[in-house]
Amino acid sequence: MSVILDGKALSRKIREEIKKEVENFTSKGFRAPSLAVILVGEDPASKVYVNNKRKACEKVGIKSLFYHLSENTEEEKLLGLIYELNTNEEVDGILVQLPLPKHIDQTKVILSINPEKDVDGFHPENMGKLVGQIEDGFIPCTPLGIDILLKHYGIEVQGKDVVIVGAGFIVGRPLSLLMLWRNATVTVCHIYTKDLKKHTLQADILISATGVPYLIKEDMVKDGAVVVDVGISKVNGKIVGDVDFEKVKEKAYAITPVPGGVGPMTVTALLINTLKAYKRKFSHLSSTINP
Repeated sequence: MSVILDGKALSRKIREEIKKEVENFTSKGFRAPSLAVILVGEDPASKVYVNNKRKACEKVGIKSLFYHLSENTEEEKLLGLIYELNTNEEVDGILVQLPLPKHIDQTKVILSINPEKDVDGFHPENMGKLVGQIEDGFIPCTPLGIDILLKHYGIEVQGKDVVIVGAGFIVGRPLSLLMLWRNATVTVCHIYTKDLKKHTLQADILISATGVPYLIKEDMVKDGAVVVDVGISKVNGKIVGDVDFEKVKEKAYAITPVPGGVGPMTVTALLINTLKAYKRKFSHLSSTINP
């Protein structure tokens, strides 16, 4: 039976630490950290994600500012709002929920966010710091959450074969850079990969982030591998991941559940990044959160 990598339980623990730290700062007369979240449109999944992020902020004492813009909002209006938030000293982090409606240039929006407030970690300056292995950048939230989860369970990455299925901008690509930083040997698979199974069977740590339900079958995982499932889909009203969990858990050394694995850790990483942005403005504040 596999070790279950319980992101929900670890998130509770870390969020309690964040809450205590925020209370410590506010008790000394400092304002609370603040995160501005922008949602454009009515995408149901995005609404759920934004709601989860706002609730998590409120529970740890981070002030949540929410801007819900209509689906047909012009790009210039969104960029104007981001400019206002960039220049507002009371705002520590800015998150624009992706994906955006097709008429808005996502790259232009990402570039418009002040890198010092880019708690999603997608601005080229922060991506460049990830490439350069520079500690003061913001690491994108899902890769950071996975990194913290693996460390917590004592899963060594250095020297291991890490296979990432999915080469997306939000997870796959930044995660590959982070795993290289941790001295793993990294393989990234995608829709043009010729023989996916050949690669996944080599993995000491297999991470799937495609959103394709049950893509990773039992016969694609070697005995004793660590399996991290980032995917989330709905099948017959049930939330499932990329991995055939019930069968793969019999082979894996450790595995994340869906839900309750990577998802909570992604939100927790956002809180960590927001706190990091806040403390840059008050450099004399000491921290107990050190993922």
